[in-house]
Order: sequence, then C-alpha cells, then structure tokens
Amino acid sequence: MTTPRRNTTVLVIAGALVISLAMGLRGTLGLFQAPMIADLGVGRETFGFAMALQQIVWGIFQPFCGMVADRYGSGRVLVAGSVVYMAGLFVMSGAESALGLNFGGGWLIGFGLAATSFSVVLGALGRLVPPEKQSVAFGIATAGGSVGQFILAPIGQSLIQSHGWAGALAILSIMASLIAVAATVLRSKAGDEAGSKGSAVSQATMKGAVFEATANKNYIYLTLGFFVCGFQVSFMTMHLPAYLSDIGLGTTAAIALALIGFFNIIGTYACGALGGRYSKRYLLSLLYFFRSIVVLLFMIAPKTELVVYIFSGTIGLLWLGTVPLTSGLVAQIFGVRYMSTLFGIVFFSHQVGSFIGVWMGGYLYDVSGSYDGIWYGSVVLGIAAALIHLPIVEKPLRTQLAET
Repeated sequence: MTTPRRNTTVLVIAGALVISLAMGLRGTLGLFQAPMIADLGVGRETFGFAMALQQIVWGIFQPFCGMVADRYGSGRVLVAGSVVYMAGLFVMSGAESALGLNFGGGWLIGFGLAATSFSVVLGALGRLVPPEKQSVAFGIATAGGSVGQFILAPIGQSLIQSHGWAGALAILSIMASLIAVAATVLRSKAGDEAGSKGSAVSQATMKGAVFEATANKNYIYLTLGFFVCGFQVSFMTMHLPAYLSDIGLGTTAAIALALIGFFNIIGTYACGALGGRYSKRYLLSLLYFFRSIVVLLFMIAPKTELVVYIFSGTIGLLWLGTVPLTSGLVAQIFGVRYMSTLFGIVFFSHQVGSFIGVWMGGYLYDVSGSYDGIWYGSVVLGIAAALIHLPIVEKPLRTQLAET
C-alpha cells in the first residue's frame, strides 16, 4: 500500500509549496528597490549588486546543497535552508547601508534559495516520483514558484504600504518558516529512486557522475542555455518595477509581477506536460525564441497599461517553462541518482547569468539613464539560446555510449 510520503500527489503538492514560498518571496524583492534606495541613500547599482550577489551565491551553493541532499537527504537541506532564508529577510529588514543589504539580501537569502529551490526539490521528486510522471511533476512543482509570485507580489506591495519596507520584510521572514513545514514530506536519500533504471551515470560515484556529465556536449549545451534563462528572468524580476516607474507606470508593477506569476503557472505546467510527450530540446528552442520576440515587441510598442499587462501575461507563459524541460533532460540523459548535484551545476550557470543581468541592469541604468541596452541584449541572447539547444541528443547516456 502506498504511504502518504510516497503518494505522487502529496509529493508534488509539497514540492510546489516549497518552491512557491522560496521563489514567491524572492519575487517580491524588486518591489523593495525604490523605497529602500530612497531611505538608504544608495543608487540602483547598489541595490542591483546586492540582488546580483544573491543570484551568484545561490548558484555557487546550489551544487553543494544538491550533493548534500543526494547523500544525506533532501528534507534536512530544505529545513536548514528555510532557517537561513528567514535570517536573510530579517537582516535585510534592518539594513542601514549597503553592507546590511549585501549580507542579508545577498549572502543569506542567496544561500537560503540554494537550499530550498529547484535543484533540491526537483532532485527529491526525481527520486520519489515514477519516471513516467516526472516531467509533469517537475512542471507542477516549478509552477509553484509562480503561484507564490502571483500571491505574494500583491501581498508584498500591500505590506510595504502599510508597514513600510522594513516591517514588510520582517513579516515575510516569518512566512519563510512555512518552507520547513512542507519540507517534511520531501525526505529522500540515496537509493530512494522510484523504479528508474537511470543511465550510465546512475551507478557511478558522485565524482564520476559529475566528471562524466561535464565532459558530455549535451550537458554543456544545457548549461550554456540556462545561463540565458537566468540573465533574462532575473533582470526582469528585479528591474521591471523600476523600469515601469521610469515610464510613468509604476502603479502597474505589482500587477505586472502578479500576472507574470499567474500565467507562468499555466506555461510551466504546459511545458512539463508537453515535455512528457514531445522533444524537450525543440520545446526549449521555441521557448527561448518566443521570449526574444515578446521582449522585442514590448520594446517597440507604445507603453500603456494594457501593453504592460499583455507583455506580463505573455512573458509569464514563457517564464519558468525552461526549468521542467531542462531538469527533465538532465534526468532523461543522466538519470536521477545524482540529479540534485547535476542540475545544481547547470543551475549555477543560470545564476551566473542572473548575476550579470541584475547587476548590469543597475550599472547600465546608472551610467546611461536607460535600461534599453539590457533589454535588447536579452533579445540577442534568447536567439542564441534557441539555437544552442538544437544539437542536444535526447537519449540516456548509456544508450548514446552503446551507439558509439
């Protein structure tokens, strides 16, 4: 008889809840830029650097958190991450200078995200969910991040208005404790694989699995493509509210972020479901290509509330669909035994892109007074990412090795 812990529905709901809280809380931080820089007397580059630091710390520690989860269990990592996440939001709430902003918003929240987001959660689901249900499970769990953004963006804006930015961050810190509650369902460890035969790396040591994957061209393509995803979505998450304020549409910021979150629920689930039936590499190529088209059309269109809302909904459909497709390819090609580790390394590339997108957005704005360069740069990178996924071979590694 299936235990509640092994019930696929319960597992997916728990995974979606963890990612919903982790990503939803992070998704509100762009709303704090304007009030914080006004009170602290710093520029957008300073705030942007702290958020960029968050991205790179997240990326650096993601593979290590994945390794610990693969070896000692996902539940423990998630609980530890929630505690650090809470501490980061609390420290950020008391920031009086760039130092507090960097330590709380950068280092602590960055580590908290590494231990509570995609790599650890999807790795747990990869081990506990049957292979035929993994793509959909990844899609639903990833969509949880957008449920969080959809719900928490308006809440965050309301809290800022009623309690100020410091009080709002303190309240969000308390909310982060719920991650630990949901984490109790996602306890998994080595050997928990749900009937997956895996691939050639499944029976290897962790060191051997990492070496074999990083020497594989498919893994390299996925890693490079995910860099672009990080660049695009993190720039928009952190700087879209400020950009809308610059063009006189600041009141649309919270709604825009909520719309991105809402439509990403649809888009991410759809990508997960489609990835179970069709070529994941082609779906990824189309997703990146359409992202570039949507951003380009937004840049040349007249800026009205309606245009902002249409852009937000459309880009939301394309927002995090890369995650179930990319993680699905990692599991499909390299197996699930060390998925948290292997996807964590791919995700590091995503966070390098996030660091550059967030920091460069603030830097270019302070230098030129405009975000246009970074917008158009994301269009070019999106087209490059669409092309780089086309050569990927979607077969288990042991099958590829047997055919050579």
